[in-house]
Amino acid sequence: MKITGKEIIALGYKPGKWFPEAIAYINENELSEVEMSVYLEQFKVETIDLLENPADFKINIKAENELEEVNVNSVVTTMEVLMKTPTLVDGAIMPDACPTGSNGTIPVGGVVVAKNAIHPGMHSADICCSVMLTDFGNANPKDVLDAAHSITHFGPGGRDRNSQFRFPMDLLAEIEENPFLNNQKCISAARSHLGTQGDGNHFLFVGKSKNTGNTMLITHHGSRGFGANLYSRGMKIAEQFRKEISPQTLKQNAWIPFDTDEGKAYWEALQIIRKWTKKNHEVLHDATLEKLGIEKENRFWNEHNFVFKDGDLFYHAKGATPLDEKFMPDITGPRLIPLNMAEPVLIVDGKTTKNNLGFAPHGAGRNVSRTQHRKSKIGTKQEIFKEETKGLDIRFFSNEIDITELPSAYKNAETVRNQMDEFDLGEVIDEVMPYGCIMAGNWQKNAPWKNRRRQDRKNKK
Repeated sequence: MKITGKEIIALGYKPGKWFPEAIAYINENELSEVEMSVYLEQFKVETIDLLENPADFKINIKAENELEEVNVNSVVTTMEVLMKTPTLVDGAIMPDACPTGSNGTIPVGGVVVAKNAIHPGMHSADICCSVMLTDFGNANPKDVLDAAHSITHFGPGGRDRNSQFRFPMDLLAEIEENPFLNNQKCISAARSHLGTQGDGNHFLFVGKSKNTGNTMLITHHGSRGFGANLYSRGMKIAEQFRKEISPQTLKQNAWIPFDTDEGKAYWEALQIIRKWTKKNHEVLHDATLEKLGIEKENRFWNEHNFVFKDGDLFYHAKGATPLDEKFMPDITGPRLIPLNMAEPVLIVDGKTTKNNLGFAPHGAGRNVSRTQHRKSKIGTKQEIFKEETKGLDIRFFSNEIDITELPSAYKNAETVRNQMDEFDLGEVIDEVMPYGCIMAGNWQKNAPWKNRRRQDRKNKK
């Protein structure tokens, strides 16, 4: 009698890559039932339970009012659930921490350290969200903001063929060699989204150095649709491993073991996403320099939403700025921490301590959701906008105000800075004082599908 996969499944084994080889071996050697059971033992997978107690994590945040107390308690609670994930060995939360998702989901402002495992859900869809600064010397800030405004691209989708930047052929070759990235959807997004900034809290900021008076351009965005496609594929692979090796682990905390072919390919894919995202900043900065006929005086960048490797440990930073040089192979200067459009962008340096694990905050974070913040505001959007952006050149690419990105939507910047000092989370060595910035704004208000819906309603009247 020929053995099929059904008989193997009936013995308690889950389908895997080894099935065809095992079935062929059993049938070719005409193994008896006892011999088959002995042979199949090698394919048994021991499942891994959740940790009985949460792994240790450092709390670099404290509440200074009732609203912050609710936020801090929520962050600590979600970390306590998260840190029972069996791969995790250490963690930390930063002063800008805020929960996102159900309990057990890594909070914004969280760092977790996993052994020999990459958790796609812990870097999220916005892989390599990062900031880049270019020093424009004594250029007029308004000229820089105007030039950059004519070049950048916010909102959904990418650039049309006529406005796309030239794509680096060496980077395309790397993409095509990686099994996670070599598909038409990924490659199309990589091409059309180059030189775009997305929406949400991403921005283009212009200001002046407090130390030198030089004009600085700073951009904040991630890997756009290119990275989001990798995240989706990574989560699917991680879920396959979760079902097989750790079904108790929460779905959002599934992992890809690094010592597998999938793990190594995924790590390589992350590095390619990192290169693309850095290039995504560079094309905008370089085009602005070229338009103004200016040579840059300095440039540096850092990601704050990524996975960093140190030996067999993988540091997942969900909104945390790396201080330790070992995390950044191409470091060229200090790190950047933006707070809100009305506050300086901090230029920081620092060292690894037991508490910070080699990281600093990545911004100001939020105490309440966008919806809660929107409901809490009194007055028209124009009145709120005017009050909160007094003296600044603030622009929304969609020409629609997004009050959930105004300064009041974020935590108190002074509180974050004070807690950076208190918990030794980096030293501020310069500040970029704000002149103005561009953000996506409420692009959904006049999104094409909404305009069509409005038109349909008019036509029916």
